[in-house]
Amino acid sequence: MSYNSRPARESNQMVFGIRAVVEAIRSDKEIEALYIQRGIGGSLFNELKELLNEYQLTAQQVPVEKLNRLTLKNHQGVVAFISPIVYQKIENIIPQLFENGEVPLILVLDSITDVRNMGAIARTAECAGVHAIVIPAKGSAQINPDAIKTSAGALYKIPVCRHDNFLQTVKFLQESGLQLVCCTEKTQDDIYTPDYTAPTAIIMGSEEDGVRNEIIRISDHLAKIPMYGEIESLNVSVATGIILYEAIRQRVVIRG
Repeated sequence: MSYNSRPARESNQMVFGIRAVVEAIRSDKEIEALYIQRGIGGSLFNELKELLNEYQLTAQQVPVEKLNRLTLKNHQGVVAFISPIVYQKIENIIPQLFENGEVPLILVLDSITDVRNMGAIARTAECAGVHAIVIPAKGSAQINPDAIKTSAGALYKIPVCRHDNFLQTVKFLQESGLQLVCCTEKTQDDIYTPDYTAPTAIIMGSEEDGVRNEIIRISDHLAKIPMYGEIESLNVSVATGIILYEAIRQRVVIRG
């Protein structure tokens, strides 16, 4: 397959100083997070701003105190973190899966913010044979050493696709022939109703807000996990494991 099923490792590191960050961006490093001091300016900073627009990167404006907590060295008002993985594009993965005769099983994570949940979900997804994980560029947990450790290295093995226009990416999956199965409490149907033997994208929502409404509206199936105890919700990583293995159960039965 043309996509890299074992994403390349990069050193997880902090880069500080305007020139150093500019060169990191120009060398196509995967910027996981970028912090810029509020109110800074100058010609070199303007060069950085132009580069952010060119590469469609976003930065978080923060007080200088936050940057000083990150590093005591001369950061010049700019600190970036390079991702330990290389992100991929789902548009490159889906056609190859069909070309190879595989039935896609994609996991879409809508704004999972806890790094340990992200790591635990990736570990389960890799064990379940999920072909790729799709996350939004904004509002998602960083892929950092904690996430890598919690995933037991799975984040080095399973393709992670990070996209700016998240809704459009989800629509792309649907237009490519994948059914969208949205795990949400806003339905009477349970997770055993959909037929997961078809090409499928399973969508899990954030720990606080669940799946955003615009994705719920376009989903082909809404499915909830039956709850019989007094506690009304599950941890998102546990919930993901439950629905993924229902999909695997169905696929194993068909293959058998």
